[in-house]
Amino acid sequence: MVIINILIAIIPVQILLSRVDRNWYNAISIYIAYSCVSARMLHYEAFKVKKALSESLAAGRKRLSYIVGRETDNLTRAEIVQATVETVAENTSDGVIAPLFYMIIFGPIGGLVYKFVNTMDSMVGYKNEKYRYIGYYPARIDDLFNYIPARITALLMCMSSILGFDVERGFRTMMRDGRKHSSPNAGYPEAAVAGLLGIELGGGNYYNGVFVEKPTIGRPEKKIEMRDINRTVYIMYRTEALFLMIYAIFISMV
Repeated sequence: MVIINILIAIIPVQILLSRVDRNWYNAISIYIAYSCVSARMLHYEAFKVKKALSESLAAGRKRLSYIVGRETDNLTRAEIVQATVETVAENTSDGVIAPLFYMIIFGPIGGLVYKFVNTMDSMVGYKNEKYRYIGYYPARIDDLFNYIPARITALLMCMSSILGFDVERGFRTMMRDGRKHSSPNAGYPEAAVAGLLGIELGGGNYYNGVFVEKPTIGRPEKKIEMRDINRTVYIMYRTEALFLMIYAIFISMV
């Protein structure tokens, strides 16, 4: 499954790009980049949860269920906000920095390969009876692909938050709690956000009727609130902008 999906991402696109002129090559590359980077969609989905939650707890639970794997039927208002913050934090790596990272190194095909691998993990990379074996390799390959981008994302989150959030606490929390997550990668951006905002993330949740115990990330220096969704989206955009700025400076010096 992993090999076939990676080949599907590479071969047809490579054949297409090798047979078009420069203008079409650029146009197709721009479209692929637009398709692979999901900052606007993360923003949109997070604010949909926020809007639904402002209407009612039931509406917030339902809207959250569209973007997370955990059960949402019994979540409190604070837990819904927390889950949204965690999703935006983790996907700042998966949906923004990682595809940009691979497109910078390998071109548009690098971005597509990454998205195919990441989507495989989202679909079958679960530790339950149904997917434990068929999802093992997609999950491990996704971990490998995200190893560097997740850590770059966490560093950029802290660096881009100067004059905006508590950067020292963000770095400290990232270094202390980044390894606590069950994923070898997701904990780093989540820990950075937890430290920058002074909130606690993580903890156990129900997945397919089974309670999965997870360690907490960060320390609850303040209660989590609705505005933390806005702040996390803001951190996401600052992180993306800093990454692109660093890349532009590097290219101009080469």
